[in-house]
Amino acid sequence: MTTMTLPEIDSLKIRLKATWMDGNYDLFSRYMEGPATQFFNRIGVTPGQTLLDVACGSGQLALIAARAGAKVTGVDIAANSIEAARGRAAAERLDARFDEGDAEALAFPDRAFDVVATIYGAMFAPRPELVASELLRVTRPGGTIAMANWTKESFIGQMFKTFARFIAPPGMPSPVLWGDEQVVTERLGAGVSSLKLTRQHCRFDYPFSPADVVEFFRKYYGPTTRAFATLDDAKGAELRAELTSLWASHNQSTDPNRTVVDGEYLEVLGVRA
Repeated sequence: MTTMTLPEIDSLKIRLKATWMDGNYDLFSRYMEGPATQFFNRIGVTPGQTLLDVACGSGQLALIAARAGAKVTGVDIAANSIEAARGRAAAERLDARFDEGDAEALAFPDRAFDVVATIYGAMFAPRPELVASELLRVTRPGGTIAMANWTKESFIGQMFKTFARFIAPPGMPSPVLWGDEQVVTERLGAGVSSLKLTRQHCRFDYPFSPADVVEFFRKYYGPTTRAFATLDDAKGAELRAELTSLWASHNQSTDPNRTVVDGEYLEVLGVRA
């Protein structure tokens, strides 16, 4: 549980919002739609069910659910991502609602949704105990809570470690604790009648080299954009070299102009008690 004061939390959230509004998450997330679809297909959503996508970005999971006939609502802290999600839904004439919102204080009644899901999103909120409480609160009894959370041991976990050597941590519990089975079990606790925890893989598949993948993250993934912006030229070059080496060492493709890396995540499927 975080021990930060409320003014410290408020200050941190301002910084987090600015971080997630950096870059272009809509463009960034388009390369992850395949794994998001695989995740969606495993959580058992049926047409007509109500689904809340928490920390929805530009609708990465919510739009998939809407296409499948679910009644979808998405919330995210980043206003530009919400605008992008609304635009995508309108372009496809999908019945989906998107609003700015905080995973720690969801603006919905108790037991409002059949499915409450989050994919690589709510794990980044600074007070995980509040996130767990809110996910449980807005899910109807017998409904599904579904999460995809990067693990500490994953490729993304290694990326986070690399960043930590160059920039100070933001003063919040590590997001990858949501990828630990014991921690998730403790956080959801008696709020679920059953809990299935499975390690899955998200395949990153980019039609460009590892060095260009690092540049892609720098331009379009807010946390990476913000991290590079805080470093001087020398430190930025050092970070770029370390990240390029990391991507290259895990690359499964033999094509110099393609990068294929598997990132492990913990798939959480809980039934609300």
